[in-house]
Amino acid sequence: MVAANRGNGASEPRLEGLLAASRGHPRTALPTVASVVVTVAALYFGREVFLPIAVALLLTFAIAPVVSSLKRAGVPRIAAVIASVAGAFAALSLFSFVVATQVSDLAQNIPVYQINILTKVRALKENGLGGGIIARLGGVIERVGQEIDRQEPQLPSAAQAPKREPIPVEVVSHEKPLEVLQNLIGPLLSPLGSAGLVVIVVIFMLMEREDLRDRFIRLVGYGDLHRTTQALQDAGKRVGQYLLMQLVVNIIYAVPITIGLWVLGIPNALLWGLLALALRFVPYIGPIIGALLPLFLALAVAPGWSLLLWTAALFVVVELVTGNVIEPWLYGSHTGLSPLAIIVAAIFWTWLWGPIGLVLSTPLTVCLVVLGRHVPQFEFLDVLFGNEPVLEPHARLYQRLLAGDPDEATDHAEEMLEEKYLFQFYDQVAIPALLLGEQDRERGVMDDAQRRQLADSAMTLVANLDDSAQQEAEEEESEQAAAADEKAADRKAGEKNSGETKPAEAGVEEEEVDLPDGSGIAVLCAGGRGELDDAAAAMLAQVLEVQGASVSKASFTELEPLAIRRLDLETIDAVVIGFLNRQSTRHARFMVRRLKRVKAKLRVGIVFWSEVGNGDVEAAAELATTLNADFVAFGMIDAVTGALSKKTAVTLKAGHRRRQPARRKQLQAAE
Repeated sequence: MVAANRGNGASEPRLEGLLAASRGHPRTALPTVASVVVTVAALYFGREVFLPIAVALLLTFAIAPVVSSLKRAGVPRIAAVIASVAGAFAALSLFSFVVATQVSDLAQNIPVYQINILTKVRALKENGLGGGIIARLGGVIERVGQEIDRQEPQLPSAAQAPKREPIPVEVVSHEKPLEVLQNLIGPLLSPLGSAGLVVIVVIFMLMEREDLRDRFIRLVGYGDLHRTTQALQDAGKRVGQYLLMQLVVNIIYAVPITIGLWVLGIPNALLWGLLALALRFVPYIGPIIGALLPLFLALAVAPGWSLLLWTAALFVVVELVTGNVIEPWLYGSHTGLSPLAIIVAAIFWTWLWGPIGLVLSTPLTVCLVVLGRHVPQFEFLDVLFGNEPVLEPHARLYQRLLAGDPDEATDHAEEMLEEKYLFQFYDQVAIPALLLGEQDRERGVMDDAQRRQLADSAMTLVANLDDSAQQEAEEEESEQAAAADEKAADRKAGEKNSGETKPAEAGVEEEEVDLPDGSGIAVLCAGGRGELDDAAAAMLAQVLEVQGASVSKASFTELEPLAIRRLDLETIDAVVIGFLNRQSTRHARFMVRRLKRVKAKLRVGIVFWSEVGNGDVEAAAELATTLNADFVAFGMIDAVTGALSKKTAVTLKAGHRRRQPARRKQLQAAE
């Protein structure tokens, strides 16, 4: 007995991609180059407009849960919106003020750290690096400086002229107070105006959130309300939860960084803590950027190297604890972006909108991925940036086998075998992959060399999984022994407590597939008409070996009419022949008849491998009668069950005699 599911113990549904082998997957429509260029140009040249709107949209996603909580607590809608927006922008204003103050203080102290940097450079030169790269770079810089300082040769008339000392000039400004005020306030007008615009947009978005939602649905998804509603909910959940929970995680990350830098004596520790908090919104590269300046400052403020090492250790330890303990605990869901997409998005949005684009890169890309996941016109965004597999497992396996890379295919198989049994992997992934190959062969898009390479890669995959099959066979034996002991114990308990039934465990529903024990049964597995059929037969043979059967394999060439009588069938109980091509019923019938003529008591089964798989009992029984076979199967489970069955072999039907013509009958009667 083999449980149908491994790991979680729940009934695992068949993979949705199995049917894709027959019906195919629609191609993703890619945007034209012109549309991409126009969109990027609009975002770049219109950043003065789009950047405040993007910031307002993301802040709306982040503040919306707070507004909803206040409304549930009985606060009026307008008051809840005003309070939430005021609190959010007060926090942002305080953050900006503290950062600006710390940067100003740091700028005044930078010349003080120059001596320590020069001391470390001299130490490196004294430790044997003087003739190396540092000395060469220093020489190049010195020669460039000399070339710049060198004066051009003067004309003879100019050379004879006496040199004059420069006359000091003092510029006295007579600006009016209004002009001075304008010079001070002018540079602040643009950021203040953008901030005010963001505040207004956020307030109106929160006030008119339901109306904006309805208008968006009417604009893009009125014909499919279910998909559009799901897209809006997904976007709100992903972006809002990401921003809020990531803010909590970043605060937890920044607090020990700030305290640690202050204890180590790094100047402006509060500044580096705040920058670490903001930059960690950019995964992977954000923490690295946030650590660079404190590390450089640690190099500058102390004459030795110990402070630099302690600072690096602080960032590494806090990042490891936050990323592996705090973040999974507080924020279990993911952004839905691949790691490469996060890095590429950070580069793109930084180029497009500067430092603010770097901070907004991840949530903005999350919105694009959600849009591509639910709107067919933007599906390419989900394909490019999403973290979901873009190929079904069987299609991915087929691609690797077709490319002649069985090692990567084996790695993929072993990952799946951590959660599945071997027969499940073959039934749900490997056989559908071979069916894709058979379809390509039948369509004429696969030549003989590719077919042989695919078959050889599949056979190598089966050989690579021998260790996994052996381990599973040992586990099966131990499970059978444990089941026998439990059965004996239950029998004894039943004798003592006759009439009482053992209550079922509450809440436990586990579906199981009973694969029979193959001990003492000898089975021959063979391919029907080609190398790919041989590969499928090898997979079936390996599953039968796990069940304890004695298995031998034969190639499709050994079942040809002139070679079939040379098969050693003396000790064989059953022969199973597999076909990936369903249009092989006539060939299968001939094989059944030939084998049963060689050995009348031989059980012969036919497997027409199908992506739909097991369960069609009526069709299988009807086809078995037509073929004169002992059983017909369409999937791995039914094939194993039929091969290990101990039923009596079906008798070969006698061939029908041809009826003699009426004239011949009359002549025979006259005689």
